[in-house]
Amino acid sequence: MSAAATPLPDRAPTPVRTPPPGAHALVVGATGITGSTLVHQLVDAGWRTSGLSRRPPTTAGAAHVAADLLDADDLREQLADLHPTHLFINAWVRQESEARNIEVNAGIVRDLLAILGEQGSLQHVALVTGLKHYLGPFEAYGQGELPDTPFLEDAERLPVPNFYYAQEDELFAAAARHGFTWSVHRAHTVIGHAVGNAMNIVSTLGAYAAIVRESGRPFTFPGSLAQWNGVVDLTDAAQLADHQAWAATTPAAADTAFNIVNGDVVRWRRLWPTLAEHLGVQAQGPGEQPQPLEQQMAGAQEVWGRLVTEHQLLEPDLSRIASWWHTDSDLGRPIEVLADMTRSRLAGFTGYVSTERSLLRLLDRYRAERYLP
Repeated sequence: MSAAATPLPDRAPTPVRTPPPGAHALVVGATGITGSTLVHQLVDAGWRTSGLSRRPPTTAGAAHVAADLLDADDLREQLADLHPTHLFINAWVRQESEARNIEVNAGIVRDLLAILGEQGSLQHVALVTGLKHYLGPFEAYGQGELPDTPFLEDAERLPVPNFYYAQEDELFAAAARHGFTWSVHRAHTVIGHAVGNAMNIVSTLGAYAAIVRESGRPFTFPGSLAQWNGVVDLTDAAQLADHQAWAATTPAAADTAFNIVNGDVVRWRRLWPTLAEHLGVQAQGPGEQPQPLEQQMAGAQEVWGRLVTEHQLLEPDLSRIASWWHTDSDLGRPIEVLADMTRSRLAGFTGYVSTERSLLRLLDRYRAERYLP
């Protein structure tokens, strides 16, 4: 095979994050788009790993903790004998308002850390949040005076309620009380593999392409001109997982908040035709105003049903494949959004992912597993 024909990897080699002696990792949200990847990496690296989720983790070798994150009594009962040394919080529960997001999601962090902190075994807690730390919550998203891009971790908090801030405050208080170290991982849009995830841009775009192809329509970029023309970064789930394991095993990363993105930047106006060609659809750029997928795809379940039958797909419920609302919020932003990785680089994290190659590989995986046609 010629050098030109050799497939290129989509990421730099991921180091093995060897567990400290006696380490026991508990991954909260173990079947989600970030948690499932983290469970896989930890098990592969030799960690004793437990996953807290409604459904068992898909990775062999990971124990399952079935507990209700919204029920402190159930959490206490299910976690009573676990005694993990490392806790990785990769879950949140979307609510109808930011006030409720704060109440529920800060409550989850508070309950977990109260229960596990009292056990005395915790050495490190990693909390995954996101760039809404800089952009504001859904109710005030991208409004008011925002920090300059690329976002820096020491930017002042916005003067609006934000459940990420509330979660961080619960983490800081519990760390001071119980004596464990912590890390915060602010990811951009996460691209990875999961079915039934509420924020999955890869399977959403794959489903969108399949539906417009079946309907004889172009693959129109649904977002804003700012997103189409600007540069953007994304976060591969494996990069995020490795970043958490790195912080948990690197003294220089203790008690620090980090941005975590792939390390490259892309423009949708260049990436969109590549995705279209890969998915067998006709690419078309945006209009003067966004054309939200949530409106475009309002009646798409019927078309999806035909595709499920024709291609023998495994998931008949389109809402478990496509999260229109979340992709609309990402692609419809009126501003350029990207994050700085200097803090991680200087502390020794060297992970790097090609966003384009990662997207194409993930689309191929969803198709190979018959979640996309």
